Amino acid sequence: MDESGTGSANSFSGLLAASLALFPARFEPMTTALRFRRLIATDLPLLHEWLQREHVRAWWSRRESFDEVVEHYLPAIEGRKPTDLYLIVLEERPVGFIQTYLLPDHPDSAELVGVGTGVAGVDLFIAEAELTGQGLGAEVLRSFTREIVFAHPTTIACVADPHARNAVSLRAFEKAGFHKVNDFLDPTDGATHTLMRLERPV
Repeated sequence: MDESGTGSANSFSGLLAASLALFPARFEPMTTALRFRRLIATDLPLLHEWLQREHVRAWWSRRESFDEVVEHYLPAIEGRKPTDLYLIVLEERPVGFIQTYLLPDHPDSAELVGVGTGVAGVDLFIAEAELTGQGLGAEVLRSFTREIVFAHPTTIACVADPHARNAVSLRAFEKAGFHKVNDFLDPTDGATHTLMRLERPV
């Protein structure tokens, strides 16, 4: 599936590094402010820096150069590609990336996973390794699908395709209410992925 989806990168990363000590050891959804902000062009240096982090590179398509990041994400930011890109903001600090799109707008992906009209896709990563495995991913998915994905009245379901070996990601989707549909081979990376699906709440 498609995973598309200024202030300097150094200033952003410096802010993130300085703020890590302020985060609790475990995510507390009832007391932590979580929101989503549209990705803009001046966020791309930060996104590029995140994409080079080891725990992100392990599961996300690699884009080594800043120019590659701009080429891939700027069309969506400018409305030339049908993918909505967001920063995950925790306590007013950007800590990750999430995107959504309608599968019919990406026919190759829709055919690969066998879904049709009214189904949206979602992809995300938590940029701070210290915040992974703490319940944040599940809370992000619950909030994002409720506030963004299912805000569109014609969206009947949301799907994702984490790597089949990415246990942390699979657990987050399960905690957020997604269920496993099947495993499939993605020809774009030659790896086995797990199709997860969440139905629109009644």
